[in-house]
Amino acid sequence: MVIDSHEHIMFPIKMQLDKMDATGVDKTVLFCTAPHPEKADTLNELEAEMVALNKILAGSNTKEDNISRLQKNISEVVEAVRKYPDRFLGFGAVPLGMEQEEAEEWIDTQITSNSLYGIGEFTPGSEQQIMQLETIFRALRNTRICPVWVHTFHPVTMDGIKCLMSLCEKYPDIPVIFGHLGGSNWMDVIKFAKGHDNVYLDLSAAFASLATKMALAELPERCLYSSDAPYGEPYLYRQLIEFVSPDKRTAEMALGENISRLLELN
Repeated sequence: MVIDSHEHIMFPIKMQLDKMDATGVDKTVLFCTAPHPEKADTLNELEAEMVALNKILAGSNTKEDNISRLQKNISEVVEAVRKYPDRFLGFGAVPLGMEQEEAEEWIDTQITSNSLYGIGEFTPGSEQQIMQLETIFRALRNTRICPVWVHTFHPVTMDGIKCLMSLCEKYPDIPVIFGHLGGSNWMDVIKFAKGHDNVYLDLSAAFASLATKMALAELPERCLYSSDAPYGEPYLYRQLIEFVSPDKRTAEMALGENISRLLELN
């Protein structure tokens, strides 16, 4: 089974399903989204869509605004999963800046109660925001352990990635997916992942095809095929994995087996 382990919900949903069918993707793990770049046909239209994301990264939204937005985003993912349960699985977002008790309640009511498989995407705009993830990690230990997906490309710096690495070492029972393989810091991320069994490597938005090739060669059992659609095309990312994998078996693991095992789908 081929599973795209990271796509943002797109509208209309038929567009998403058509991309999956064209790529030969059986299931997709859906994530919440603030902007909808799939609606843009010009650079100006794309910039207008990205305003929402830029406000989030800048930390200019209030906590109340973030809570309201994420509740709406989660409901969109849940609706799609319920309508197409044979095609979609879901991850749900959790606001940063909550107290631990608030985070535990959110995980219970928004993630577990909606049968979502993990939490994220977290897109921290600063090292301070990355360290706020510790509250989330503690909350998971008191609710249920599930994977945490963290964006590790720009604007996250190597200092920010090191903060995330320290949390991985402190909470070795919590699986952490390094989104986009650390961007230009991919070599450091791969080396760290080799020594930490709770770290998984998301292969979308790779800094270079060489980064994908090295990740598959070094850690075939913890690489995850994903497209980050609509920012990336599922078909192209599947082709990349199949082209640079050292062998067919490695490609099969990355294209579905690893995420299936992580999410305990079998």
